[in-house]
Amino acid sequence: MEQYISNPIAHLGIIMDGNRRWAKDHNLPSIIGHKKGVETLENVGDWCIARGIKYLTVWAFSSENWNRPEDEISYLMKLMREVAISKVSVFMKKGVKLNILGRLSELPLDTQDAIRKAIEKTKNNAKVIMNVAINYGGRNEIVDAVQKIVKEKVGSEKITSELIGSYMYAPGIPEPDLVIRTGGAQRTSGFLLWESHYSEWYFSKQRWPEFSEDELDRALEDFQSRKRNFGK
Repeated sequence: MEQYISNPIAHLGIIMDGNRRWAKDHNLPSIIGHKKGVETLENVGDWCIARGIKYLTVWAFSSENWNRPEDEISYLMKLMREVAISKVSVFMKKGVKLNILGRLSELPLDTQDAIRKAIEKTKNNAKVIMNVAINYGGRNEIVDAVQKIVKEKVGSEKITSELIGSYMYAPGIPEPDLVIRTGGAQRTSGFLLWESHYSEWYFSKQRWPEFSEDELDRALEDFQSRKRNFGK
């Protein structure tokens, strides 16, 4: 493990892509890929803690993923519910605070309930903030923010980028310094569309279940080579 200082990373975002393709490559059902992906996420969380990265945002389920086969969606909802229940003790031990980005109210009630309980139990933890994007879309986040602003009858003269940012799903959290997308695709898919306007991106060919500590370090090393002048 190395320390990354010249370009310090406070917030790392990850699009966890490639679970199904990894499973297909190994002649396994897609649900095994998703299960293996959960194991990878726990490992990555530990690696981030060891590297002093306080904020980690991962995309677990997009608003477009509802178009997948019904049995796969059912399994994913069950998996999220089980993880929310079984990992609370791990979060408490490691000082992880859980946040959810997305339209949680559209999930099955039992999955919602498990997630909300995990959020409540971990709300006072402060070592690491883990944002999990579930039923998330970047455009949806902006639409939801605008609807809240309109509902609160905020005058047009008061609307600034800072105000809009305060209505996003995770206000007050630093914008991501680096976003990693696994799985080989080189597109953002609207992930953290508002927040990542000045983020650096790293596209990894590794499928998410095989994402390694060495690959994380390669991404962090690549980030260190970037010159970030933010338009100056």
